[in-house]
Amino acid sequence: MANGSYAPHLALEKEIAEFFNRPTAIVFSTGYTANLGVISALADHNAVVLLDADSHASIYDACSLGGAEIIRFRHNDVNDLERRMVRLGERAKEAIIIVEGIYSMLGDVAPLAEIVDIKRRLGGYLIVDEAHSFGVLGATGRGLVEAVGVEDDVDIIVGTFSKSLASIGGFAVGSEAMEVLRYGSRPYIFTASPSPSCIATVRSSLRTIASQPELRQKLMDNANHLYDGLQKLGYELSSHISPVVPVIIGSKEEGLRIWRELISLGVYVNLILPPAAPAGITLLRCSVNAAHSREQIDAIIQAFATLKQ
Repeated sequence: MANGSYAPHLALEKEIAEFFNRPTAIVFSTGYTANLGVISALADHNAVVLLDADSHASIYDACSLGGAEIIRFRHNDVNDLERRMVRLGERAKEAIIIVEGIYSMLGDVAPLAEIVDIKRRLGGYLIVDEAHSFGVLGATGRGLVEAVGVEDDVDIIVGTFSKSLASIGGFAVGSEAMEVLRYGSRPYIFTASPSPSCIATVRSSLRTIASQPELRQKLMDNANHLYDGLQKLGYELSSHISPVVPVIIGSKEEGLRIWRELISLGVYVNLILPPAAPAGITLLRCSVNAAHSREQIDAIIQAFATLKQ
């Protein structure tokens, strides 16, 4: 805050705010510190936070740092969320609900329309982490909030520059009232700003997202092609198709074996083990992007097919 924020940083904040049609944007040094900075400042010891059980570690850490009362609801279970909101009584009106656009492990999306309906009826504030859905979902790439059409019902959107923007940093967008975070968010105040080179990359990538919607279609075409290919081979996958395509494996030992064999075949995927993997499962997480060619996706499918032989 004292030093390190230059004209390009301020220009990027203005551009992000305009991209999301929000009055205010704040840039953080990483996506992790964006969640940490926003949530810990808002969710103090007087607050109650309802968060999806599969929320990212940064969300859990932020709630702990702020000292808030944490109430977890079952992953993507709106009935469980509503039950817990009802139990809060009048406190529900000030509760903070936190969900993600696309969840980073299983690649599924939050039932945002239903969650917004609960918020409208019972009150509360809604924060959506669009780390994996920013630049991917929505007519202009603003994420799940735009895709579902509930932008007026979401109070704060948080995201990262390390996914669709191919850089380092994070951001939050919201109303003018969010400006107070610059003076009350310790993870924002007491850390360094992203480097000017990272900021330049983000600004260029943001223009690409805005001007080349065909890249989002190419991305989803690749995701669908990989998902369909793995499904036909009999692999267990998530119920939702997104650029995060996880192959669900029965045991850690089996997951490690397959991961090593894939590397030997020239394919690298993320091996996700408990406790990072939800519900104690093991995942081979394939992350698809728009730059992958059809031939590369076919090669990935063929590598998985080889392991079935």
